[in-house]
Amino acid sequence: MNIDVPEKKITTGHLDLGGTNPSGEKIDVNSYYITLNGKPFVPVLGEFHYSRYPSTYWEESIQKMKAGGINVIATYVFWNIHERTEGVFDWSNDLNLRRFIELCEKNDIYLIVRMGPFCHGEMRNGGIPDWMYGRTFEVRSNNEEYFAYVDKLYEEIGKQCHGLLYKDGGPIIGVQLENEFQSSAAPWEITYPKAKKEYTVAQKNAAVTHEQISHDNKNNLHGEEGKAHMATLKKIAIKHGIDVPLYTATGWSNAAIVDKGSIPVTAGYVYPFWTNPSPSSFYLFKDIHKTPDYSPASYNTELYPSIPAEIGPGIQVIYGRRPIVDPVSVLPLMVRIIGSGSNGIGYYMYHGGSTPIFDGKFYNEEVNGIPKVNYDFQAPIGQYGQTRYHYNSLKTLHMFLDAYGEKLAPMQTVLPKTNADIKPENTETLRYAVRSKNDSGFLFMINFQDHLEYSDINNTSVEVKTVKETIRFPNAGTFDLKKTVSAIFPFNLKLGNTTLKSATVQPLTILNAKNKNYYVFYSLEGITPELLIDGGAELTKVQNASRTKEKGYCIVRGKNKEVFSFQNGKDEFIVIPYEMALKSTKIGDQLIFSEGTITSDGNQLSLVTRETNSQLHFYPDLNEVPKISFATLEKAKPMLLGGSSYKVVFEEPAEPIIQIKQVTDRKYSITTTGKLDNLNDVYLEVDYVGDRGMAFVDGLLVTDHFYHESKWEIGMKSFLPKLAEKEMVLIFHPLYKNQECLIFFSNLPEFIDGKFLKVKNIKSINEYKAIMSF
Repeated sequence: MNIDVPEKKITTGHLDLGGTNPSGEKIDVNSYYITLNGKPFVPVLGEFHYSRYPSTYWEESIQKMKAGGINVIATYVFWNIHERTEGVFDWSNDLNLRRFIELCEKNDIYLIVRMGPFCHGEMRNGGIPDWMYGRTFEVRSNNEEYFAYVDKLYEEIGKQCHGLLYKDGGPIIGVQLENEFQSSAAPWEITYPKAKKEYTVAQKNAAVTHEQISHDNKNNLHGEEGKAHMATLKKIAIKHGIDVPLYTATGWSNAAIVDKGSIPVTAGYVYPFWTNPSPSSFYLFKDIHKTPDYSPASYNTELYPSIPAEIGPGIQVIYGRRPIVDPVSVLPLMVRIIGSGSNGIGYYMYHGGSTPIFDGKFYNEEVNGIPKVNYDFQAPIGQYGQTRYHYNSLKTLHMFLDAYGEKLAPMQTVLPKTNADIKPENTETLRYAVRSKNDSGFLFMINFQDHLEYSDINNTSVEVKTVKETIRFPNAGTFDLKKTVSAIFPFNLKLGNTTLKSATVQPLTILNAKNKNYYVFYSLEGITPELLIDGGAELTKVQNASRTKEKGYCIVRGKNKEVFSFQNGKDEFIVIPYEMALKSTKIGDQLIFSEGTITSDGNQLSLVTRETNSQLHFYPDLNEVPKISFATLEKAKPMLLGGSSYKVVFEEPAEPIIQIKQVTDRKYSITTTGKLDNLNDVYLEVDYVGDRGMAFVDGLLVTDHFYHESKWEIGMKSFLPKLAEKEMVLIFHPLYKNQECLIFFSNLPEFIDGKFLKVKNIKSINEYKAIMSF
């Protein structure tokens, strides 16, 4: 493909965005990317709803998100749970927004507060209080009485944020105004069985409003009024001191934004619950800056950067529809989005949770069949803080963006000719794009398609033609792009004093330690790992690789599934297999490999794992052996040359924390004889096939689960204090042969008399935690 194309025009100074903090640090926005102190900054946003998680464990979760590569947390403020009674705002306990902001500040992570008044989030009335229904005015309208209520809400949020905004030196760099205005609404919960749904929308906008995200080809006759509405919300926010560098607003499906005064954020859900399963176009590269997903847009796309806020790394299941997100689908989706020209990532949800119950009232969107409590969302971090496969796979992309985002952000997307007519069904065609500036850039490739059979793409290659030369991947021969695999390969990349002409390995991260630059890459199955280095380089310490000179370049080749390394002056290069990259976490300028989850708190590291014997590997090597609490540490043979390795051993409890007793064929009793002691958590793992499971403590529902071909996990640590003298009761219900949700399942049981329920196994799994200090 030819990347010798006209340079992308980037406009500056036209947006009413940006700001400075007391230290003189500055955030600004141009038409293509965000800058921090004049340098491109790629935000990686993770949605986490503080009100859907116990405040006792907020900090632990914030640290997990940061270790996962999230640099901005986004959180909703649900009006209806904070002002359950008109005029009485509750910011206590798990609703303590200010405390959550302070913990973000303590852990040095930015925050975007999604202020509403309408949020959606599968929340009752989309977050609007019940008592707003019986008013003479319409909600989400330009009515002055409605704005008066919003004024009170924003005033209260402003008090919570006071002194913690970016302009004060705090972590709040942005707020989102409204959500999906003139695009989507939620049904009012004040209704009757079989009644036609009423929606939280002004009647004037009903014709262009959907219940969920969708493509919209309808003409919005009231677009200017929508812009006026959004502009008014921004004025009210600023009136109450909420003056931030970044204002965001929904940018999909003709939704209204603040004209030149907000960033229109984008979305993408591959496995939505609101439509039948079908192949999406979200795995096809495009110029996403020019033509966002869920077009058309209500704004001139060339004036704003493309930054997603709602890419679904999971999805919520509802009673009638239970889509199952394949964890391996998520990384290719994100590689496609970045390769298509987005200069940021936003996950909804990155961290699941449980929707609170107040006075016996449920706040999840019951009218649409959302579970009454469970808001796990199949997210990278689950309902109880458990990390999953895609937490680790996405981390590899986040580390790349952290290390190379400054170079990547100004690069424009160039598409091959084969992209013009490709459809989701064309699974045999190589899907790729290039982002480049001048003659430097990255080649993006994916091999994944939802809801279709697909296979390896064998014996292929890619040529990239710059102004001066043609660069081939691989340098000679071909490669195989395996199923589910995505890849980002660099070319003409300056790394320290080394010029990397091209590589068939993916950049992972950069470490600056011990007076050296450590450039870490990973190799992929089916692609011979090679790096072409400028011929003038003097490569030394070549380990487990071949080195040849061809056409004026030094070529280093290694083997798949093996580590190899070399050095050029103070530039040290190491290539690890993808399987190792999945186990890696970057903390400061240290790369740590572990099967467990690694987090940082100042000069301490935490290891959370379900294994009593764990391996820890540090690269580069440590200067001292860390001190450890709640486990024993033994030095081991280094896994990597120039690294340090340790064995971590945990002591198992003398007896199980949890006792499980079957009462009937569909009821089980869960009791406990003790506290967690040195455990971090204990999980109930419930393996069943049925319609749903429900958990009660003292007769009150505490969580629920709709079966969707996966095991049900319940983190018990938040329940243990309540179980000192009480029991938890699990109740299961059968799945019926005629249920709508069956269309989402790949393996159906053999129904007996039209129904099926089988509780295969319930067991407890201990989760251990060690703290290391240096």
